[in-house]
Amino acid sequence: MTDTGKISRPRYDEGCLGAHALNFIGDRWALLVVRELMFAPKRFQMIRAGLPGITASVLTQRLGQLVQAGVVAHDDALGLYALTDAGRALHPVLRELCRWALVMPGHDPTRFISISALMISISATVDTARAAGLPLRAGFVSGKEGFEVALSAQGMPLVRAARAPAGDFVLEGSGNALAAAIYGPGPQALAAAGLVGLRGDRAAAQQFSALFRLIPQTRSSSDSPDETEQALGASST
Repeated sequence: MTDTGKISRPRYDEGCLGAHALNFIGDRWALLVVRELMFAPKRFQMIRAGLPGITASVLTQRLGQLVQAGVVAHDDALGLYALTDAGRALHPVLRELCRWALVMPGHDPTRFISISALMISISATVDTARAAGLPLRAGFVSGKEGFEVALSAQGMPLVRAARAPAGDFVLEGSGNALAAAIYGPGPQALAAAGLVGLRGDRAAAQQFSALFRLIPQTRSSSDSPDETEQALGASST
């Protein structure tokens, strides 16, 4: 692993722990690059596909910085980038940013949403009291990326990358269309309109989507980094 003590320059010359963390992940795009790698290793072009506003040169710089910081590992032979343990530990940070954003004005859900972003946001917007113990299993497909989502006993989404997702139902579409299916009128309405593909139990899909709302959720004692699976063996290309 890259020596996490090495970093090209301190961005913030302070002893604050928050400032120290930002020395590693505080540059523009850095946390969003981490977001795109949260559930599976990816090659450069797949990462960039999830970040349409980034240039190739900036992505190259950010990946280099994150590798140097020990947040990302690069397999030269396979051309894959993957999060290290330190990188995967940022999942709750991303989740809490999503929760914080729920109370901030100006969110525009019509702007681009990657499926990886959606998989993180559902952990911030789930109604854990209603979801706890439900034996629902959902599949999501967007382009070359696929995910399976189950619910923990405490009602937290357990996300796993999967090449061929299976479940009680499987939704397929763009990240924005899938987000609309989860947060909007529901999968059945969007499937009827031809905006998403829906296979399997339609009632289960509707029940699953009803567990998520773009409003602040009550925090649960179950909110821990271990509540989300990251299956790094299911790589994207």
